[in-house]
Amino acid sequence: MPRKKPHRGIDAKGRSKGDGQYLPIPYMMAHCAAFRSLSGPALKVWVELRSRYNGTNNGRLSLSYQNAADLLHMSKSSVMRAFQELKDKGFVKLRRQGQWYGRLAAEYVLTDQSFEGNRPTRDWQTWKPLPEDKKQKSVPRRHGKQASVPDEYRGPEFACRVSTRRGSLRVIDGAASVPPLPSCEGGEAPRTLKGKP
Repeated sequence: MPRKKPHRGIDAKGRSKGDGQYLPIPYMMAHCAAFRSLSGPALKVWVELRSRYNGTNNGRLSLSYQNAADLLHMSKSSVMRAFQELKDKGFVKLRRQGQWYGRLAAEYVLTDQSFEGNRPTRDWQTWKPLPEDKKQKSVPRRHGKQASVPDEYRGPEFACRVSTRRGSLRVIDGAASVPPLPSCEGGEAPRTLKGKP
């Protein structure tokens, strides 16, 4: 009996000869508000974490911050924010916290897949964006230049005030533009700091 010629897209064992595994994104997920609001780094981290799922290892998916940063060409702080966003929007849950001692990476559960016999929770379906009035109006500056001296100490009336110590107060940063007064009540004229006119 002659052997049946295998189909072009199927190998001898009956498996397809395609490009290998693929990552499905159902329409239900792609059209939800949480998925549409994901930032670029969060989406990259989710795709990397989701591609490590093999059908049986949900809850044991690990991706360290450093490994993700190297693979995805991002900084570690961007990876940390991306993981936090994925947790906040319900795409992943932290199963076990990573530990430096023992070099153990954190383990995650994907909420769109079943875990330990339980049905997928799909927490991303219940996520709601913040109302417009609760949204942050602008991005806070982390390293903005702050005045070294509070504004209340910059005025001309403070520069003239006599201190409880001997002598009078000196003119401080920012008050140098105020013309020095000839004399203060009961004290000397205010002096300026070195290097300031």
